[in-house]
Amino acid sequence: MNAITLTAKFEAALVYATRLHANQTRKISGVPYIAHLMSVAALVLEAGGNEDEAIAALLHDAIEDQGGQPTREEIHRQFGDIVVAIVDGCTESDTTPKPPWQERKTRYLEQIRHASPSVRLVSLADKLHNARSLLAEWQQQGDIIWSAFNSSREKTLWFYQSLVQVYQHTGSDWMTEELSRVISQLCHQSEL
Repeated sequence: MNAITLTAKFEAALVYATRLHANQTRKISGVPYIAHLMSVAALVLEAGGNEDEAIAALLHDAIEDQGGQPTREEIHRQFGDIVVAIVDGCTESDTTPKPPWQERKTRYLEQIRHASPSVRLVSLADKLHNARSLLAEWQQQGDIIWSAFNSSREKTLWFYQSLVQVYQHTGSDWMTEELSRVISQLCHQSEL
């Protein structure tokens, strides 16, 4: 197994992501948002991702949630073509206000269907961490969690089930299999 060495570039990305998302928390838990970004980066590395993919994992929500095009330009300047291309591929929307939920999610599914392996890896790590968090919150708080989202429980579960199909179509691995298990469990428990 080849180990990668994380350089000062990764450290700079961690600092940048921490600053960008300093005032952002997770919807349900209120946990500082940087915890999600670090978890996604960890999943990317555990799946064999390289440094640029791990950096993109730290920055995958930056354009969408923290400034749009000016943030994209800064990511490009600091971290280069490869990182910004991965972040672009993981971005649902770079405009404010965001397009309607269904439109965004349908476009994202198509985007991931045709994505590069690097974009797919970061996207999958993001969705796996989100699904794990959602299941944990549901187990702790029950159906009240669905009120934190811009869509219904049914639509949210549709989106995750659709993502599983897209990821499975582009090749299965341990993260795809785990995402499928977590979503199945969430669907089953939500029906009880």
